[in-house]
Amino acid sequence: MAQGKTLWQGLAQGWLRLHGRLPLTYHHAMGRFLGWFMRNVVRYRVDVVKENLEQSFPEKSAPEIKAIHKKFYTHFGRIFTEALWYGSCKGDSGRKRLKDSHIVEISNPEEFNRILRDNTQVMILQTHAGNWELIGGILNYTYSEPLLLTTHTFAITYLPLHSQFWDRFMRENRDAPVRDMDFDGYIPTNKIVRHVQEHAGKKFCYCFITDQFPYSYSHKHTVEFMHRETPTMTGGAALACRMDMAVVYLRFAYREDGGYRMEFVPVTEHAGSLAPMDIMKQYYKLLEEDLRNQPWNYLWTHKRWK
Repeated sequence: MAQGKTLWQGLAQGWLRLHGRLPLTYHHAMGRFLGWFMRNVVRYRVDVVKENLEQSFPEKSAPEIKAIHKKFYTHFGRIFTEALWYGSCKGDSGRKRLKDSHIVEISNPEEFNRILRDNTQVMILQTHAGNWELIGGILNYTYSEPLLLTTHTFAITYLPLHSQFWDRFMRENRDAPVRDMDFDGYIPTNKIVRHVQEHAGKKFCYCFITDQFPYSYSHKHTVEFMHRETPTMTGGAALACRMDMAVVYLRFAYREDGGYRMEFVPVTEHAGSLAPMDIMKQYYKLLEEDLRNQPWNYLWTHKRWK
């Protein structure tokens, strides 16, 4: 047994792995139940979600807010169960299952490929919309033109968890489809600058989730977002400006059939000519557009306005 793993942790990991092999339809049903359970029984942050929705959509009536609140928790439950299913998509057979599921479809791979061909490095700015836990399978989500990426030219930043066991479990789950392909692109936030410097001049794509509350309380920048002054992280944008990367926003929307659609929205192809806050203002403008279209499709449990 791996160092630091208790018997109960090992049993929990084994159960989760076996459970993940059940069909995606089962996980969607379980996601609906889990969402109901979290909202009505556990009541996990229900007041935080309600306040965030009321403040962000003051034009909506109480019944409309209630409907969005309910739909959000269905989405919230699906995030967990889909991620569990996704973690079982390993090896050739797992990648085929992932691709055949059409759980995510990229609508414009040709636009991303054009940007990557024309630029040395690309920064993808992602949000907590759609199911961000599935980003590691991005090479499997095209059904026309494949992305001009490989497991050696793509990296995702993350903030390590305090528990070493669960941090390892989550990393293994997130890169399940590429774990047997020598993928080492999950980079802790405190090591990303060195990684970028080491790969300067090489074709490379980085993905930052950058809508959390800022990690540093001493360097706050704010943007107008959903009717409020919102503290924003600028690390990804600042790095893109420093290295003159191209920047794209990753739109991650629900499809009517229950899956997701990714779309790459260009922000700039010369970040070096802009200030980080110029990029973040455009980022939050695009995010707000997405939330107007699908207000439940966001992680409203986070305390973004502290």
